[in-house]
Amino acid sequence: MLKQLFLSILAILVLFEEWLWDLLTILGQRLSRLLHLERFDAWLSQASPNLALAALALPLALVTPLNVGAVALMVHGAVTAGILMEIAAKLLGTLLVARVFRLTRPALMSFAWFARLYEWIMRLLRWAHALVQQSRLYCAVLALKTAMKRFLRGFLAD
Repeated sequence: MLKQLFLSILAILVLFEEWLWDLLTILGQRLSRLLHLERFDAWLSQASPNLALAALALPLALVTPLNVGAVALMVHGAVTAGILMEIAAKLLGTLLVARVFRLTRPALMSFAWFARLYEWIMRLLRWAHALVQQSRLYCAVLALKTAMKRFLRGFLAD
């Protein structure tokens, strides 16, 4: 029973992270078009490996004060505000990191240590998927994710 609980939690976490990454990647592309950042995107996608690494670190540096502020709010009794601030920081950070990573991935992969880290993370995700992909919960959440992606693509395309 404990194993089933672990697999259920793992299934939810894996799918939520993928869904969030996919959704925020689409949102980032949409915002980039709305803000006319095509030239910036093109420049960033051609960045040197060192610049690409700095660009990937920048969203983390921008979001860290929000994380600290969220913890401070919770420590001082404003738990709801702290949780909401942490959720906002997570969404903003993921949106920015997903966007920058998509644009700079080839340059980042030129670092052997980064390529190894990326492959380790991908192996971990594949392992997690292999553990949970046959569960009913995973199948249900995957169907929901697919439906949400179709809805959001239609919504964002308008």
